[in-house]
Amino acid sequence: MQFAKTLPKSLTSRYRGWRATDFEDDKALYAKLADEGQHPRVMIISCCDSRVHATSLFGADTGEFFIHRNIANLVPVYTPDKDHHGTSAAVEYAVESLRIVKIIVMGHSKCGGVSGCHAMCSGAAPELEKDTSFVGRWMDILRPGYDRVIATGAKKEEQIGLLEREAILVSLENLMTFPFVSERVKSEELSLHGVWLDIRNGGLEQYDPAQEGFVPV
Repeated sequence: MQFAKTLPKSLTSRYRGWRATDFEDDKALYAKLADEGQHPRVMIISCCDSRVHATSLFGADTGEFFIHRNIANLVPVYTPDKDHHGTSAAVEYAVESLRIVKIIVMGHSKCGGVSGCHAMCSGAAPELEKDTSFVGRWMDILRPGYDRVIATGAKKEEQIGLLEREAILVSLENLMTFPFVSERVKSEELSLHGVWLDIRNGGLEQYDPAQEGFVPV
């Protein structure tokens, strides 16, 4: 097998800068995390999109958040079928081992995965319908959200934004299909939250069950 032998110089230079500044300034914190392990209280499920940075958004320190990222911040339905389930494994570890008390599903504007799902479900992206498309089969999780968006009668230019929020709601709904999640939610040991980030203007919306919609933070 052929692999690159060294990291790009731009990355090694940044690493050395971090080691000499940020790491040196927080050396005691890193030593504590190494010796005592991680004890985050919050799990964030966000998109792989490079423009979404949860720790910067909430000003979190190293070790404060347990973060899982995937295409379009989706959580599948609980399916214990002996297959490989990265997102489900992350949720299980966060809830059962780390005993986190909050799960935040964070979506965002201009999400490529959500746009792809919309194109696939509307028939504009037949390549995503193929069984060989990992992205397409992953975005199948969001099909119920697409159906709900279409049922609203929203105009085409409004559908993507609505579907981005549906990705959050579908994930929250699917989280409740995990027995170890629903049990802790019902006993009030765990709470679920949904937020949507507007990349252009930095606005943040949170889902308010009382209003059955997203409201500005």
